[in-house]
Amino acid sequence: MTTASPADRTGVVIVGSVSADVTTFSRRLPAPGETILGDEFTLMLGGKGANQAVASGRSGARTSFVGCVGDDLFHDLVVTGLSEAGVDLTHLRTVPGPTGIAHIRVDASAQNDIVVVPLANAALSAEQIDTALEALAPTTSVLLTQLETPSSLTAHITARGRELGMIVILDPAPAAVLPAEVWRSIDIVTPNETEASVLSGIEVTDAATAEQAGRWFLAQGVGAAVVTLAGQGSCIVTADGASVVPPFPVEPVDTTAAGDTYAGYLGAALAAGRPLTDAVRLATAAGAITVTRQGASPSIPHRAEVDAFLSARTPVEAPR
Repeated sequence: MTTASPADRTGVVIVGSVSADVTTFSRRLPAPGETILGDEFTLMLGGKGANQAVASGRSGARTSFVGCVGDDLFHDLVVTGLSEAGVDLTHLRTVPGPTGIAHIRVDASAQNDIVVVPLANAALSAEQIDTALEALAPTTSVLLTQLETPSSLTAHITARGRELGMIVILDPAPAAVLPAEVWRSIDIVTPNETEASVLSGIEVTDAATAEQAGRWFLAQGVGAAVVTLAGQGSCIVTADGASVVPPFPVEPVDTTAAGDTYAGYLGAALAAGRPLTDAVRLATAAGAITVTRQGASPSIPHRAEVDAFLSARTPVEAPR
């Protein structure tokens, strides 16, 4: 880990979930009550929070993770996976009982469905969050969080980040109705089209409707909205206007962790002082690489891979 000087606030902190990802791959997903034969099975580090931490760490940012892991047989899988990505685990707490589990099914078209069982993640507390954020604030400028943490803590996480002068980024997944005060403590929200539709009530299908949904988030008090549209790129909406960052054409294999990679790289780029549009372009490239690989955390690219990808590719201009 790189030691920061007192004036260096380029760190990123992720408050979120961690899980062992149990993933099956099959030609298609079974119908209710049906049993089918699959093609492959993997067991890997996952969880939206942990995936974002791995992405931020692999991007080269000084990254810390705040969360809970069980004392079961998956404990070492979690610790090893995060440590190998260069993530500081000072504020990862081991609690009695099982680690969180995510059961993921992926079909031949790279689409997936996921059932998440929080388990140890439910032990995250306000006291743990306060201790971690206060210790990290002098060296950290960006806080990333998601909605796989206990819902009662979301307002606390975002408010404390704002109070400590951090850029607060919320990945609103899985989508859930949030209290009004939560939106007012968020600097950037990063929903995909489904989450933007659920939260705003506006059906998001293209850049124009993404802009409308983005303006809904701004009306709730959010500083900026970045609505991701898969093959149509990302729509950035701020008080100054809206713009689209085009996508990069790739052949998808597995979309698991693509959004988490995007969020982690976005946070890391902003912590390094890059403008929002540049940060979104970097995040778009990292997410594009991720969907070409199987699994969650193992599919997340290192920064050198993303830089090489950017130098070799031209993004597709998305229609307005």
